[in-house]
Amino acid sequence: MKYQKDHKPIDERDKLRQFRELDDAFANALRELENPKNALNIPTGPPVRSLAALEEEEQKAREQEREKERAASFRERFDALLAESPIAQAELLALIETLLRSGHWKEGQVPKPRASLTR
Repeated sequence: MKYQKDHKPIDERDKLRQFRELDDAFANALRELENPKNALNIPTGPPVRSLAALEEEEQKAREQEREKERAASFRERFDALLAESPIAQAELLALIETLLRSGHWKEGQVPKPRASLTR
């Protein structure tokens, strides 16, 4: 046998009181919506964004994460090269700055060694 909960009969007065409270609250909400002075006080939910916008944000976040990983990887390799290099760190940095300023080495490009330099 299934358990059945006994429902207490609600008094007609309580039903009417609950209905009036609900009706009054609804009427107040409608008045607030129609009042032009309270237009800015009306609570709204978060702005609706399209699926394309969400995907674009995710794509940008992934690209930023990849860029951070590339930068960290580059820094690790650069530090390792500096540690192994026979040239002092300050001299090497000055050389890189000179190459960048002169346009012989563009940012984001890896210079390829010439055949005469690789022995």
